[in-house]
Amino acid sequence: MKILFYGDSITDAGRNRDGSNHMSTLGWGFVRVIADRLIGNSPDKYEIINRGISGNRVVDLYARIKCDAWNLQPDVISILIGVNDVWHEVMGRNGVDIHRFENVYRMLIEDTKKALPNTKLIICEPFVLEGAATENTADIPDKYQRFCEVYEYAKVAKKLAEEFDLPFVALQEKLTEAAEKSKAEYYLADGVHPHIAGATLIADEWTKVFKENFEKKN
Repeated sequence: MKILFYGDSITDAGRNRDGSNHMSTLGWGFVRVIADRLIGNSPDKYEIINRGISGNRVVDLYARIKCDAWNLQPDVISILIGVNDVWHEVMGRNGVDIHRFENVYRMLIEDTKKALPNTKLIICEPFVLEGAATENTADIPDKYQRFCEVYEYAKVAKKLAEEFDLPFVALQEKLTEAAEKSKAEYYLADGVHPHIAGATLIADEWTKVFKENFEKKN
């Protein structure tokens, strides 16, 4: 089973793009944690591919979907996108408004289902916590409040998963609960990018959904 992870820097996690070291092409985030578990237990059953690119918004995913996903003919595509659609607007007025986000995300799903009718899709919930990248600053006093628009984008992701009957990996509530028990930075280093604990939490939730929807059926 070939599983492709598609998204932004949270998926990218510093992956090596030249292919010189296979393990480092997976990055050092949740994709690597998932790969360690799946391939570690069944090395002949899974192939894991990371096609996250730091800074991507949903429009960027749509633009590169053919070369970075369809052409690789994966059995499963897992998508995590949304935070940059807000972040780029907060920081540089180059974000993607929520209506366009929904429209482009829907096209991404529809076109993928047409191009790869036998490929399964998994939709992951975008998330945010208060941290170094998201906290209020003198020049943007309402910065964290504006970042919290990610919650609305998360609702869109869930809506689309339900619309197309796709598995949905809920993450925001789990991260919020974890942050309340200890510290947010233990999970998301800056309010966006996961530390080891955050990557592990994401991998835990993703693996549950994956096993419930695919492993038991195979």
